[in-house]
Amino acid sequence: PLDPAYPAGRLEHLVRDAAPKVIVSATGLDLPDTDVPVHRIDTLGPELATHPDTPPTPDIRPDHPAYVLYTSGSTGKPKGAVNTHEALTNRLLWMRDHLDLRPEDRVLHKTPIGFDVSVWELTWAFIAGARVVMAAPDGHRDPGYLIRTMADSAVTVTHFVPSMLRVFLDFLEEADGTGDTRPTALRSVVCSGEELPSALAERCHRTLPDTELHNLYGPTEAAIDVTAHHVTDIPASGRVPIGRPITGTQVHVLDGVQRVVPVG
Repeated sequence: PLDPAYPAGRLEHLVRDAAPKVIVSATGLDLPDTDVPVHRIDTLGPELATHPDTPPTPDIRPDHPAYVLYTSGSTGKPKGAVNTHEALTNRLLWMRDHLDLRPEDRVLHKTPIGFDVSVWELTWAFIAGARVVMAAPDGHRDPGYLIRTMADSAVTVTHFVPSMLRVFLDFLEEADGTGDTRPTALRSVVCSGEELPSALAERCHRTLPDTELHNLYGPTEAAIDVTAHHVTDIPASGRVPIGRPITGTQVHVLDGVQRVVPVG
């Protein structure tokens, strides 16, 4: 994905590095200068009308790439991470079971498409017959809008990076009792992308006592997440664990020089 909000230099790097065969876009979106053919989906009506109605039969195997997402570039230039259909399916099926996703659930999609959380926000609900509630562009930046959207659409599951969860709770606590609608249907909050501070986790439980809190961890290269922890209380260490490996995943604990740490 090429996020229109990205700086021109980052978009140019992504197109040059990924070397795509074609770019699918829409009229009015700015794209970097490129020789790659661009198809504007809002102008393809007449051309699509000439194609047959029968669906294609793609030859896709589990080990074929499903998507490429680029890292943030915090350790250098952004690097493209390829994930397969098999890895993504494993991740989605695990999350369906771990959070007990049901047809009556409504999952909020608000993460920009350049981040891997958006992959499960867009696709996870469909394997359980649930619904996706689409936030407006840039809606993820406005906690007041998110609260209203969650309440109006009866959102049951949402994701926050911890820094945005803090802002969300700030707004929710300030608005409480002033007539603003609360997201009463919300049953699960998923956190990832940053370390979840213990004080923030405790505050989330106080402010949303009927909502589960799950702390997930994983790099872009490993199909979104590799470990998970259902946060019910804070351990004596005072730090929220990143949890145990998800289904189909192994985790190895290494010391400072990359040696495997023995059990115990």
